[in-house]
Amino acid sequence: MVTEYKGTCLCGEIQFSVSGFNEKAANCHCSMCRKFHGAAFGTLVGVNNLNWHAGEHLLKEFIAPNGTVRTFCSHCGSSLGFRVKNAPAEKIELAIAVFDDDIPVTLDAQIYIGNKANWYELQTNLPLFLAGR
Repeated sequence: MVTEYKGTCLCGEIQFSVSGFNEKAANCHCSMCRKFHGAAFGTLVGVNNLNWHAGEHLLKEFIAPNGTVRTFCSHCGSSLGFRVKNAPAEKIELAIAVFDDDIPVTLDAQIYIGNKANWYELQTNLPLFLAGR
């Protein structure tokens, strides 16, 4: 039996599904994730068998000065994903907040905590890393 986890952007024009998730998922406190997600941190996870069902033509990318790629919906602006420099499109990590279904993901770290917002208190139950891991 294949499990499918579905997600959409805010306007619903972009629709996708995945069959599973990588084991590692972290809250990233780097300034780019904070700005891209408009929040204290971004939470992304690698996925298996990503399938775009609708709206793929609305996907847009922002390439940051460090070469990382941020993917978003050009219609509603939803933050959808992240790729490291030079990674192919199929290596995208998706924002866990865009999934419409409950997903079997457990956060295992807080990364780039040296860049965290001064007004946010770190979670005490997750390991801390000054940079990535």
